[in-house]
Amino acid sequence: MKKILLLTDFSSGYGRNLLQGIVKYSKEYGPWVFYRMPMYYRELYGDEGVIRWAKKWKADAVIAQLDSIDVTKLRQLRIPIIIQNYKERTNKMCNITGDYIRTGEMAADFFIHRGFTHFAYYGFSDMIWSRERAEGFRRIIEKRGFKLSVLNNNNRKDEHWSFNINTLSKWLLALPKPVALFACDDYFASHITETCKIHNIPVPDHISVLGVDNDVLICDTSAPPLSSIALDVESGGYKAAAVLHKLMSREISKAFDIVIPPRRIVLRQSTEKFATNDIDVMQVIAYIQRKYDKPLCVDDMMFLVPLSRRVLEKKFKREMGISIYQYLLYYRIEQYAHLLIATQRPLTELSLQCGFNDYKNVSRLFRKFKSINPMQYRKLYT
Repeated sequence: MKKILLLTDFSSGYGRNLLQGIVKYSKEYGPWVFYRMPMYYRELYGDEGVIRWAKKWKADAVIAQLDSIDVTKLRQLRIPIIIQNYKERTNKMCNITGDYIRTGEMAADFFIHRGFTHFAYYGFSDMIWSRERAEGFRRIIEKRGFKLSVLNNNNRKDEHWSFNINTLSKWLLALPKPVALFACDDYFASHITETCKIHNIPVPDHISVLGVDNDVLICDTSAPPLSSIALDVESGGYKAAAVLHKLMSREISKAFDIVIPPRRIVLRQSTEKFATNDIDVMQVIAYIQRKYDKPLCVDDMMFLVPLSRRVLEKKFKREMGISIYQYLLYYRIEQYAHLLIATQRPLTELSLQCGFNDYKNVSRLFRKFKSINPMQYRKLYT
């Protein structure tokens, strides 16, 4: 029976989901025995104490968080090690990492489709996962001709991130409104909602807030509840365990990255805002949201506003960044994607429910928006 030493923090939603994937693999191909070394042990006895304990326990492999232990010392154990990268990736051993840039790009696409023209990012610069999420967010925003305001909080106290409420307050109050704010994770997103509450800044009316990790406890206890990008963490844990198994059996020896991709945006109240005060545009958006499941075209909406089609189209494109028809397709695909995960009903039935009458066309559009087809999406996220 293999003994696996876990030197990482599994108190967060991300950590628990990662551990679930590892345990799932162990049940299928093990069994393995795990020891989750408490944080205080490392603080009391240091890296040398950890190494002595691992030798005494006769650990067969280690999964470690890169900033919590000196990896060069850990390698003295001469057993397979997988690193959960935190500050930087290492090319000396396998990393559990993420597609952080794509996560930032997903956040930017989400907010741009909601018509925002002001953007902000709250994170910290000395951790790769926050830095690359900011990079992906900035890349899309600047490509569309917008500017990004960034506040980096690099304060750390013990095992938790603290923040300077005065600095954060000044920054939030000075941001142009309405603003789309992407936080590096849900914990940082909760800094935003807590500070907004103190200063009576309406969320999402003035600041629309999106986090990462979909840590349900943090998201649901925020006021308002936080929207968040869910990551495919459990699958990542399963893949990491599979790699560890091959390392222990000496089937592989070369280091490579185990990449955890972003899955989808879980919508809650903190982002339920479209960044336009134009009454005509809001009427069109509301109508699409009510009638998206019916046969619908732009001409059907002209009775809503005292404008010509050409004027309405130009106004909508100026406010939302896309045409009315593109927004209709986007909204239908988002509803379709939600139903693919929430139900097990046939794909053709769901396409009809979302206002599409040609499944082949739906599959093509879905791939355009999501990069995979509907069946692959359902298999990936259920």
